[in-house]
Amino acid sequence: MLLGAAVPKGSASLLDLGAGVGTAGLTALALGLARDVTLAERDEMTLGLARRNIADNGFGQAARAVAVDVEGSASARLDAGLRENAYDVVIANPPFFNSGGGTLSPDSGRAAARHMREAAIDSWLRCAAGAAAAGGQAIFIYPTDGLTDLLAAFGSRFGGITILPLCPRPDAPTSRILVRGTKGSRAPLTLLASRSLHEADGRAFAPQFDAIFRGKAALDW
Repeated sequence: MLLGAAVPKGSASLLDLGAGVGTAGLTALALGLARDVTLAERDEMTLGLARRNIADNGFGQAARAVAVDVEGSASARLDAGLRENAYDVVIANPPFFNSGGGTLSPDSGRAAARHMREAAIDSWLRCAAGAAAAGGQAIFIYPTDGLTDLLAAFGSRFGGITILPLCPRPDAPTSRILVRGTKGSRAPLTLLASRSLHEADGRAFAPQFDAIFRGKAALDW
């Protein structure tokens, strides 16, 4: 939901790479941030759930789910229905761990959603850059320990990069980052102040994030 809420208001077309069941892309649609949404997912079972979510939420006229392997060839992505140089915004929540990190799930679909080979993040940014329109944006959410690889992949294809660090609590280290870049921009990098998801005590979310997770607000960044 946080990724979907990070989409700029007024985005005409949105592509959600590795969309899973469609939470991020459909959140942007429900908040009125995007008018047309394409969910790209390679796992057939998950893709079916995404299509069901589209139908159950009445988004059939504004959203579609297509079978796409982000790391596949450009021609295969075109054949699957992804357009080149066409989307105002491309978002992604890529697999969190490389093939040598974390604990693999015994379920192959879940394992693929959480793990990927080393340097695959570059393939995701290559796909995002090919799909984004001139002046379009890419927005990724990623673990902090992957920042070096993510910025390298972003920096070779996008400019005007903005980084928003996210931490669990005010006194905790950053655990996730939101990174946004603009295709064709030459603006310098901006590092925003860290924001904490929770209050210092208890389990309550900070007010701005509570509103986002309740579907009441977009992320102001």
